[in-house]
Parts: sequence; structure tokens; C-alpha cells
Amino acid sequence: MKDRTHNVLDFRSVSKRYGATIALEDISFEMRSGEVCGLLGENGAGKSTLVKILSGVVTPDTGSIELRGAPFKPQGIVDARSAGIATAFQELSLIPTLSVAANLFLPRPALNRLGLVSARNIEREAGEILQAHDVTDIAPRRLVEDLPLGMRQKVEIVRALRHRPAVLVLDEATAALSDREWLFKLVDAAVRGGTSVLYISHKLDEIRRLCQRCVILRNGRKVLESDVESMSDEAIFSSMAGRSVVEAAEKAPSAVRVGATPALEVGHLVGPGVNDISFSLAPGEILGVAGLEGHGQSSLFKSLVGLSTLRQGTISVGGKATSVGSPRAARRLGMVLVPEERKSEGLFHDLTTQANISLPMIDKVSPFRLVNRSSELRLVEQVTPAVNLSKRLLPLNIGALSGGNQQKAVLARALITGARCLLLFDPTRGVDVGAKRNIYAMMRAFVRDGGSILFYSTELDELVQLCDRCLVLYRNLIAGELGHDHLSQDRMLSLASGYRDGSRQPAAPGA
Repeated sequence: MKDRTHNVLDFRSVSKRYGATIALEDISFEMRSGEVCGLLGENGAGKSTLVKILSGVVTPDTGSIELRGAPFKPQGIVDARSAGIATAFQELSLIPTLSVAANLFLPRPALNRLGLVSARNIEREAGEILQAHDVTDIAPRRLVEDLPLGMRQKVEIVRALRHRPAVLVLDEATAALSDREWLFKLVDAAVRGGTSVLYISHKLDEIRRLCQRCVILRNGRKVLESDVESMSDEAIFSSMAGRSVVEAAEKAPSAVRVGATPALEVGHLVGPGVNDISFSLAPGEILGVAGLEGHGQSSLFKSLVGLSTLRQGTISVGGKATSVGSPRAARRLGMVLVPEERKSEGLFHDLTTQANISLPMIDKVSPFRLVNRSSELRLVEQVTPAVNLSKRLLPLNIGALSGGNQQKAVLARALITGARCLLLFDPTRGVDVGAKRNIYAMMRAFVRDGGSILFYSTELDELVQLCDRCLVLYRNLIAGELGHDHLSQDRMLSLASGYRDGSRQPAAPGA
């Protein structure tokens, strides 16, 4: 029998089912004080369910958990945090309409002697907390909804760390961060202070940098627990997928239809976060967009589907000049945006997966305003194979799915509209290697069939592997364009940092 006297966390024979679907089955592992343990697994392996159980969001059907030798049965996130387990979620748990300071102190902000919350006091204390965690670029009084995703991710992480938990759960914590070293330093400091860290990531370099051990899940079961140092990348991928997997996508032949009328052409777009942007997108082309956080990429994508109002510029779709006032108008023109945050911008959490996918076309299967579920299912099943989304997941509430399967559902909803131009904003953020492979395959099939894709990714290697050309943004304008033969991470980073090739001089706004 294992010696459990030094364990901070004991996860023993835990199982969870959703109807006939096994999310976790007989999972056991331990964590010791000051240890970083990686949690790996492909799309749908059970990682999200395990995180929700530790966070108090989900109650296991069977099994037991002990925290510092005492039974751990949290009734919610706050209860789990009070007991000593704090989670920084991949799908952020911040309240967008409140300030950074208010979010840091929820749900129990300090009261003054009159029994009221003093905004001045909590902003001052929040500033001290942010400074202590080396965050100097976020004002405590700013509303969370006004922050870029990377900054929101930092606030989520700081909120979890400020409670000095016995166990810190980091769920794909670098997915939206431009500066991973900031997080790594915080993890190192927390570990020195005795905190144990459960680190969920699909990035093996991060697992090797931070973790001593890793636990690998597949289909809801633990298939391996081993020291990271003793495992090769190939062995890890094989354990995750049950077969050999290569993470990097192979370069595919170009499908660009040279000489064809552009699928999308924009000229001199100017608006909030967009400064004189012009480009064209050909049928069969994947046109990449690269840029460091906050340099206009989000504004550009939103302006193209009417979510941000342009002050000037032209947009042509299929050779015809048009104006786009809303996402619905964009969809009628054949353009669909897959947004940055699936949780808040892409999902309807109270609906099934099938309903989430069919929503744009629901009128087609609703004679007399009553949804014909059989017709709806047939419609949905026309697009789910393109993203490799299992039919068994369609009746489930979409909140029960893993992040990767949720993203597949969002992509399937884009395809069901019959769109010929997809605007994909970081579609592989936070998904594992298996889900990435499915998304890459969908993208390549889409352009082979004559569709066009405008593709932003925070992972520059994806842009190199998948794109025919790449636009690099700096200060809300195009700092440079890299053709197929010149795509490299070094060139992208140089332009995205404000330097022109060869000159190493900062690019001036409007240049």
C-alpha cells in the first residue's frame, strides 16, 4: 500500500457519468506538497470533468477525495477555494461587467466600517495584489470586458494565486498568454511556498519545463502515470491517442485558385482598432493574420462581420461591393466568424450540442414553428463528419462537452450555414493535439472545395504550416505581408514587434 502521509491531495477511484457517456472511470492519483503534476489527454479524455470535480462544479458519482488528509466534498467553486483548491479556468470565470478589483475580491469584498464596499479601498488593495504578481499593465478599475483576452487570463490566474491555495489547478493557462515566462515564474514561486500545482496543457514543452510527473487520460480512464523525464514525446502522444501522433501539421499543397475573382477584398478600412487595412482573399486560400496581443487583429475580424463599425473603407464579397452591418448580414453574404472565446461568444449553454449547431438554419427544420428533431438531426449530421464530432455527443448539453468538442460544435455551426468564407480567430486555442488535427483537416478540406479562410492564430507555427500567405499586424495596421516561400516564425515576430526586415527599425504608425 502506498504511503499517503505526505500527500496533499488523494484522488481515489473517482468516476463520473453523464447518462450512457463515461466521463471519468475509476481515476486515482496523488499529489505531494510543492509538486507540479501535469494532466494530459486528447479531446474528450476527461480532463475538463476532473477539473470541474476538483473545483466543486461537478460532484462525482463514486470515489473519494482527500485534501490534506480530510474529506474534500466541495459544494461549489467558493467552497473548494475556501478548503484550499483554487482553479484558473481556461474558460474564464470572471464577471465581464465588473472591474478587475471587484473580480479579484469576489464573492466577499472587504467592507468598511459602515458595512459598505469601498471601491477606493478594493482598487488600492487590488493594485498591490497585481503588483505582487508582476502585473503592471492592468488598472484595477478597468472593466474586465474591456480587457484583451490575454489580460483577462492574467486576472484569472492572479485571482487563483492570491488565495495561496494548497492545490492550484491551471487549465490551459497559457492558451491566451503572450508571455508564458510570466506564468512560469509565478508557478516556480508558488511551488517554493509549498503549493502543489495540477497543470493541464497540450503543450509538451510546458509540461517538460514545469512538471515532475504527468498523468495521462484517455476515454475517461487513466492510461499512464510516470515521471516526465523518463518519457519521450512519442510515448506521451501514443498514450494520449492510443496510436502514434505527430503534433506538427505537414505542409499541404496550395489550393489557391489563381486568377479567380477574390472571395473577399477590402480596401483602406479605418475604424476602432483598424488603421488603413487593405487585402484580398482568393478562393482556395488560407490567409494568415499574425500579431502580438492588442495590435488590431480582434478589431479587424469583428469589423468584417459588422460587430465593429467602420468609419471608412470598402468591402467586396465575390467581386460585389457591399456593406456588412451585422453577423447575420455577413452570413447572408457567405461569411461566418468563429469567435475568440467560445464560452462567452460562441455557445448557448442551456442548449444541446445538436441545437447549438443547427441554430443558424433552424427555420429550415421548423415547419409551423415547431422543430422537427429528426430533420434537425439529419441536417446536423451533414456537417459533423467534417470536424470529426461524434454523433453520441449531439443529444448532450453542450456544457458537458470538453473544450475541444465544444470548439468542433462551433465550427460545425459555421459550416452548416453553407459559408464560403470562414474567419477563424484562434480556433485551436486550448485544444489538444487530436482536436487540432481535426481542425487542420477541416480547414484544408474547406479550401480544397473552393472555400476561403482568414486565419488568426497565437501559435506562429500553425500559420507557417497552414497558410498560403500571412499578413502581420503592428499598431492596428499591416506591417508586412509574407508570401508562401518566406513564411517563418522569425520574420513574423520581427514584423509583429515593429521592425522591418533587415532594418531593425521600429515601424511608425501609418507607415
